[in-house]
Amino acid sequence: MHIPENYLSPSTCAVMTAAMVPVWIHSVRKVRTELPKEKVSMIGVGAAFSFVAMMFNVPLPGGTTGHAVGGTLIAILLGPEAACIAVSVALLLQALLFGDGGILSFGANCFNMAFVLPFLGYAIYKSLTKGEVSQKRRLFAAGLGSYAGINAAAFCAAIEFGIQPALFHDTAGQALYCPYGLSISIPAMMIGHLTIFGLAEIIFTAGVLAFVLRTSPDLVKNSSVTVSETKPLYALLSTLIVLVPLGLLAEGTAWGEWGAEEIASDASAGTALGYTPAGMTNGLELSTLFPDYSVSGLPDAFGYIVSAVIGVALLIIIFRLAANTRKEPAYSK
Repeated sequence: MHIPENYLSPSTCAVMTAAMVPVWIHSVRKVRTELPKEKVSMIGVGAAFSFVAMMFNVPLPGGTTGHAVGGTLIAILLGPEAACIAVSVALLLQALLFGDGGILSFGANCFNMAFVLPFLGYAIYKSLTKGEVSQKRRLFAAGLGSYAGINAAAFCAAIEFGIQPALFHDTAGQALYCPYGLSISIPAMMIGHLTIFGLAEIIFTAGVLAFVLRTSPDLVKNSSVTVSETKPLYALLSTLIVLVPLGLLAEGTAWGEWGAEEIASDASAGTALGYTPAGMTNGLELSTLFPDYSVSGLPDAFGYIVSAVIGVALLIIIFRLAANTRKEPAYSK
């Protein structure tokens, strides 16, 4: 679901980024005024879980792949505003260091995965867990919310992809950016997310939430969290990091994430596209330190683990620094 560089026009990217600005401002203000200091540092842990979840690629018959995001999970534990910040920072890190998602399309990716996904998923979860509810109902609500959230995010991405050829094309009718219209982009995105990828989101969200409810229930109760209560989370995160090479088993490229050199031969429309859109040929190209989560000189599996360690460490450090440089809010929930 990461929209790469040059798949959306610069004007589309500008509009999507502008749409995210008030969301980011609201989220930062909400976290500053309502989240206890120790939970601000926990945003980094949530971001780390999301970062790692997105490294576990899941294959879909036909040669494409997808992944969970974990935005609803973070929203349940820390609130949707904290989830928005967590996923946004994770997406920025992925784009800058690993080439996963574009810099110009950063606003669009955040709109889909850091806004639509966690806010919708959390709203559904809250509507189903009013009052005292059983753990089974809580997990069911989390799974349903996460499923709805990731599919809504995928639908938004499909729309963003699909409007490009109608709005931006040359005099010969060739698309300048994403070449596939809504009739192709919507089913291509939604089939995978309504089935395999949506199931992966449910499993990740409900599985980690069940673990938290058993080992660190205060996270869900919005109360203070002690260091000892966070140890199981770090243990789980470490286990997931060791297992990330499983994400390499999924062959193929996620739909809509082909490189400029690949898209001419893509046959999503039934036959090979036959050309590379001019906006991709002449668009922004950013070199990253660890392209596709690889590390020069290391086997793919070890490079993937090292990339996960780097990403997780940076996210935890960033939010710990943020927590240490702020004052306690006047009140907290």
